[in-house]
Amino acid sequence: MAYLTLNRTKLKDNFEFLKATFNESKVAWGVVSKLLCGNRLFLQELINLGVDEIHDSRISNLAMIKKLNPEVQTVYIKPVSKRNVGKMVEFADVSLNSELETIHWISEEAVRQDKKHKIIIMVETGDLREGVMGEQLLDFYSEVFNLPNIEIIGLGTNLNCLNGVMPSTDKLIQLSLYKQIIELKFTKEIPWVSAGTSVTIPLMLTQQLPKGINHFRVGETLFFGVDLFEEKLIEGMHGDVFELHAEIIEMQEKPLLPVGTLAANPQGEVLEIDESLYGQTSYRAIVDIGLLDVDPKYLIPSDQDIEILGASSDMLIINLGKNPNAYKVGDIMSFQLKYMGALSILNSNYVDKKLID
Repeated sequence: MAYLTLNRTKLKDNFEFLKATFNESKVAWGVVSKLLCGNRLFLQELINLGVDEIHDSRISNLAMIKKLNPEVQTVYIKPVSKRNVGKMVEFADVSLNSELETIHWISEEAVRQDKKHKIIIMVETGDLREGVMGEQLLDFYSEVFNLPNIEIIGLGTNLNCLNGVMPSTDKLIQLSLYKQIIELKFTKEIPWVSAGTSVTIPLMLTQQLPKGINHFRVGETLFFGVDLFEEKLIEGMHGDVFELHAEIIEMQEKPLLPVGTLAANPQGEVLEIDESLYGQTSYRAIVDIGLLDVDPKYLIPSDQDIEILGASSDMLIINLGKNPNAYKVGDIMSFQLKYMGALSILNSNYVDKKLID
């Protein structure tokens, strides 16, 4: 069986790097754990690092966090459906919201559960996912700030999550100004201005973060060490916290090109033939991982001399050329993962998950 490893030493290094960076900028932050898909072993590792605020988009994952450590502040990071309001209030201390009616439901449920529920109002800043339009924000706030058992603790925004709109100093200054306007008009303090996710970190690293921004929600950069502006590794961080390992289950020397009449494969693709390759052969390995677990485009072979040719539902096909590294059946091949690849693997029940040092 294929297995995924999380390197706890590299994860700790990344966490300490970010912790020092945020401390230097006097910015609070929480860890977004949705990538871990509720894996108890990996969530416990986050808690062991000293993470005291964890964000997730699945209520069951927040329930697991509360079971592991009730003192961790849990944050639900997408609009909650009406049918899940009760469970959300039970397991989330904070939620991100942009719908008036939903906040009324949350207030009613918080009263029933005798809990104070904290809310970050999400503001639309151009990416066109969730968020209140800026011109409607004052009216929105006026309808919710006095609701029973509700505490508005922040304004937030999401960028680069749908249409690829990148954060900018100007957009974040506008978010900070909304906070100031609301505080002046309603004489209510809003402690947090939550600038966004990992994609905003490069602005902080280059001293372009406006002074009013004081909260982040970070997942991808913690686990992959990536600067999402330039799609490169941040110096001092690790990009290989996760690694996928899968066994070679067949090894044969075969023609480079298929033989016979070609039609669309199960993925709807028709192979383009390079006729210059007729008559040539290479060694091919079949590895015990497939599309059911991960799309091959999110895999990065640790051995840069091999080529991923494609996959079916349960098997990955690798071109080894002349096989200079003498791979054989039973050998383990390793792959680094892009974010969406790790997400798929962590959501697969068919791939074991392990901690390593």
